[in-house]
Amino acid sequence: MTALGTRPFASVLIGLGGGSCAGKTTLARALLDIESSATRLCFDDYYRDLSHITPEERAAVNYDHPDALDTELFVAHLDDLASGKSVEVPEYDMATHTRPGGSYRVEAAPVVVVDGILLLALNECREKLNLKVFVDAPRDIRLARRLVRDVQERGRDPKGVEQQFITSVEPMHDSLVLPSSQYADLRFDHPFDEQSAAQIVLEEMNKI
Repeated sequence: MTALGTRPFASVLIGLGGGSCAGKTTLARALLDIESSATRLCFDDYYRDLSHITPEERAAVNYDHPDALDTELFVAHLDDLASGKSVEVPEYDMATHTRPGGSYRVEAAPVVVVDGILLLALNECREKLNLKVFVDAPRDIRLARRLVRDVQERGRDPKGVEQQFITSVEPMHDSLVLPSSQYADLRFDHPFDEQSAAQIVLEEMNKI
């Protein structure tokens, strides 16, 4: 555990931005393994509830556009965690694109690891972060990883995953996600060792 583990609130917010399946989750987990005083908040859990529209209409939504996310609630939760307050994150079903009800608690902690593809692209999110990290990987790596994840974990059809990647994921990556790397304090490109990268992030964090 780093020295920050003994620090009082306010919390330090470490933001991990970058493309879908670029390696943000891997780095986040490495940070949590090393920094036992840390907790994690995922922007992916803040997609808007689409239970009011049909499954066909939900399939047509661009989930890589900022409009698909409840950014207002997410930013409010960033503020709460930064000030030492725990938050109740709404449960979200990726398979149906709905909030079935219920929530899970993210406890306040001296270090909060925050990740999301648009985290650095949106100013209202970016300005809340103490340390900004961008994680990148080539297109073919991101697509291969996404196919595995969405088919195995989210019950998606491989053809549908590829079509979504072509029509919305990659265009949004090129227009919003990749340009947001300019705001990063640190950047890690595939391939990188997640343990070494986590150590570098924590060293920078301890300078804050």
